[in-house]
Amino acid sequence: MLNFLFFAPIALYFIATLLQFLGTAFRKEGLKQAAWYGLLVSLALHTAYLVVRGVKGGRLPLSNQFEFATAFAWGIALMAVVLRIAGKRGMDWVVTAGLPLAFLILSYAAFQAKPDQIAAELMPSLRSSWFALHIGAAVFSYSGFALAAGFSVRYLMKEKKLGTLSANARAEEEAHLEKLDTLSYKLVCFGFLLLTVVILSGCVWAEQAWGSFWTWDPKETWALITWLIYSVLLHNRIRKNWRGKKMAWFCAIAFVCVLFTFAGVNKLLAGLHSYA
Repeated sequence: MLNFLFFAPIALYFIATLLQFLGTAFRKEGLKQAAWYGLLVSLALHTAYLVVRGVKGGRLPLSNQFEFATAFAWGIALMAVVLRIAGKRGMDWVVTAGLPLAFLILSYAAFQAKPDQIAAELMPSLRSSWFALHIGAAVFSYSGFALAAGFSVRYLMKEKKLGTLSANARAEEEAHLEKLDTLSYKLVCFGFLLLTVVILSGCVWAEQAWGSFWTWDPKETWALITWLIYSVLLHNRIRKNWRGKKMAWFCAIAFVCVLFTFAGVNKLLAGLHSYA
């Protein structure tokens, strides 16, 4: 059952991604509507997997790299659905960014462990009241940064075509670009706030688990580097009114640091967080 609930969403995310891209490329509303329903079904199965895994394990399914990646993909899909519903049909482009991101992150998770294998017990350092807050905040922080990067890439692709459009089409496209820019900024603010929660709660948890608020562990260090990069982005947005192309490039590149903190540190830099 667990294998089905895990692999079915991967297949459906992929199919829905293809439908969304084809629907967008050929302006077929039927294909985009099918992609939307595919995302909803995928998210429902994905949610069921996390719930069943949590019930079987007797804990939140967030204790290792596989579980975090699975939750990360779920967070992206959930936020895409919420944003699409909040914006109604005028926000169907949210699905274009959310679907491939959810598919890629969940596919990455598939290479980390077998979906039906569940650790019997948490290691001592993870048995903390800070567990849910720290890791749960990280899931949604990374998801916000991921979607912001996805919207930024879309911005750069569409901005490049502005010069080829008629005056009316150009005005419409500029309004859409403004929406992309604003939503990317809001998602960065959301992700930054939660990343701050991640770092502060991690400091308290580290003191309880290892006797020190900060150990310069690679995961801690790169979380701080990521926080500083996004703080620079927000500073320049507020103080220097960074918008448009400059903001989009910075946002897309900053997400590379998020990915390294999420996966690269674990593979390349051994430390106290190597299990995650």
